[in-house]
Amino acid sequence: MKIILETERLILREMSHDDFAAHKAVWSDNELMKHYPYTFDDERVSAWIERNIERYKNDGFGLWAVVLKESDEVIGDCGLTMQNIDGTMLPEVGYHIHRDYQKNGYASEAAKAVIDYAFSNYSFPYVYAYMKYSNVASHSTAMKCGMKFIKEYPDPANITTKVYGISREEWKNKQEKC
Repeated sequence: MKIILETERLILREMSHDDFAAHKAVWSDNELMKHYPYTFDDERVSAWIERNIERYKNDGFGLWAVVLKESDEVIGDCGLTMQNIDGTMLPEVGYHIHRDYQKNGYASEAAKAVIDYAFSNYSFPYVYAYMKYSNVASHSTAMKCGMKFIKEYPDPANITTKVYGISREEWKNKQEKC
């Protein structure tokens, strides 16, 4: 499986059907999925993996498996996808980390690496994150990654969707300060 990114504690690599059990543990968790319209059954998990494999082929990116370096365990996914955000297809960083591994900074560590990847490899003027208005953990992760609240809009799936983003210029300024 192709490794895309490495951080201090994580490897982000292309997911495969061999990761089914790890992704099912995330996507079938009722508590984790309370901000989504539904939890995933086996068929949806398989389709999720297949959709990302297709994204790698068609877009050159997608959501990647998040793997702990110390144990080689898949703990979720994070990556870049094109998403319909209030009627416009935009580059979005998405992140989903198994409940047992949350509150350890893994989502923000992975998402920061994906934002760096997006701006370093593509000409996107902005990278976004969007989520259900009630998903406070996801809001916090976006802000830890340097994103700012941009807007919210009514959305039948989320009632209200919040959008965060970081511009290429903001990202460059953060890079220069490091």
